Amino acid sequence: MFHDLCLLFLLFLGLIGDNYLVSVSSAGLLLIRLLGIDGILPYLEGPGLRAGLTLLILSILTPFAAGKLTSKDLIGAFVTPQGTAAILGGIAGAYLGAKGLNLLRAHPESITGLVIGTIIGATFFKGIPVGPLVAAGMAALLVEIFGR
Repeated sequence: MFHDLCLLFLLFLGLIGDNYLVSVSSAGLLLIRLLGIDGILPYLEGPGLRAGLTLLILSILTPFAAGKLTSKDLIGAFVTPQGTAAILGGIAGAYLGAKGLNLLRAHPESITGLVIGTIIGATFFKGIPVGPLVAAGMAALLVEIFGR
C-alpha cells in the first residue's frame, strides 16, 4: 500500500510539474503493481536500465549512421569552444558516472535521495531524469568535499 501511495504521489508531482517522463513512468509502474505483475520489476530495474541507456545512446549516435554529420562537424568538436566544452563535459560525465556507481555500490540507500532529487529537478526545474549515475557521481563529490 505504501508503495502505491508513493507512486501516486510521484504521478501527482509529474502532472503538476508537467513532466511527461515522470508521469508516464509512475503511472506505468502503478499499473504493473495494480495488475499484480510485480515479477517483471527486477527486469525493469536492471536490464531495463541497460536497455534504456542503450536506446539513449542509439538516439544520440543516429546522426552518424544517418550521414547527418560531416567531417567539418567532427573537426569542430576539437577546434571550437563548444566542441571542446562538449568533449570535456563527456569526460566529466563518464568520470562522475563511475564515481556514482561506486557510491551506489557502497551506499545503496543513496538511491532514495537520488530519486527524490531527480523528481524535484524534473518536476520543478524542467529537468530531464536521464543521468542518475552522473547525479550519484555529483553526490559522491559533494560527500568528499563536505565530509562523510
